[in-house]
Amino acid sequence: MKTSRRNFIVRSVLATAGLSAVTETLSKGMEPNTGSISDSAGKISDPFTISIFSKHLHWLDWEEMAKTAAGMGFDGVDLTVRPGGHVLPENVETDLPKVMKAVKKAGINIYMITTSITNAGDPLTGKILRTASSLGIRHYRTGYGYYDDSLSIRGNIAIMKERLSGLAEINEKYSIIGEYQNHSGVSGAGHYFGGPLWDLALVLNEINSEWIGAQYDIYHAMIEGGYSWPVDLKFIAPFIKSLDVKDFVWSKNQGKWSSDTVPLGEGMVDFGKYLALIKQYNISGPVSIHYEYPLGGAEHGDRTLTMKRDDVISAMRKDLVTLKHHLKEAKLV
Repeated sequence: MKTSRRNFIVRSVLATAGLSAVTETLSKGMEPNTGSISDSAGKISDPFTISIFSKHLHWLDWEEMAKTAAGMGFDGVDLTVRPGGHVLPENVETDLPKVMKAVKKAGINIYMITTSITNAGDPLTGKILRTASSLGIRHYRTGYGYYDDSLSIRGNIAIMKERLSGLAEINEKYSIIGEYQNHSGVSGAGHYFGGPLWDLALVLNEINSEWIGAQYDIYHAMIEGGYSWPVDLKFIAPFIKSLDVKDFVWSKNQGKWSSDTVPLGEGMVDFGKYLALIKQYNISGPVSIHYEYPLGGAEHGDRTLTMKRDDVISAMRKDLVTLKHHLKEAKLV
């Protein structure tokens, strides 16, 4: 589809939704960013690396975490820099360099960190981003936003646009990309903004900055999108900067349906189809594996395990091998 026709269709749909700012952006001929850092020739320069989400290694100190991740075959660690994480936000300036040193000593890297950052004006935000960037970390996951039921959908979108715009500005200042993860369901704070994906895509399109994007989660996308997740993926694709992966099945417990996380390849995620689309849309960047099925407490970020350490590590390694196999089959690595 030619650009002019595509923009006409998108403008018509968004105008119907009352999102005039988006239609104005498109009417000026502005295209969404490519979703990845490119060199002057347009070639992707941010290749796939696979990290383990360090939440699942909270039962290890920094050095043991790094050695264990390297021993399993990971390229790096997606480090928790948030309350209760491996690095506490208030200690980031002293502790993050120490963790980086331990990780580098183990022969791997920190390609991304997971934070609870939602406000560019918070004094800790600048400290975290400045420190991470100074160590060569180029990606971080932001905190979440939630729908305020007292406001309209457009009102909620406006609030998130302002919030993420502020983060885009400070991200540019420190040369680090912020990525908002799509999350399914409802928390105590309300429905997750970004759960449907179209809302996040609209906001990112309006902001139109290479410094703020999406961390795409296929697990949550399939829960919310059902059969339509490929459509949602196509819509959010231009803004995807990183990926996290896990698998799931639907199950019925005490008369209620729920999504249960399972090892990669044992659930409903069609990795062949999913990764074919990732390749088709030219998406690249760091990947984080999440482990949310029963692993003796590691799935919850517990500090102690209730099952054998070797069994936990074996399960984690198996998921990594499975993902590498699927990436190779898709000719992405």
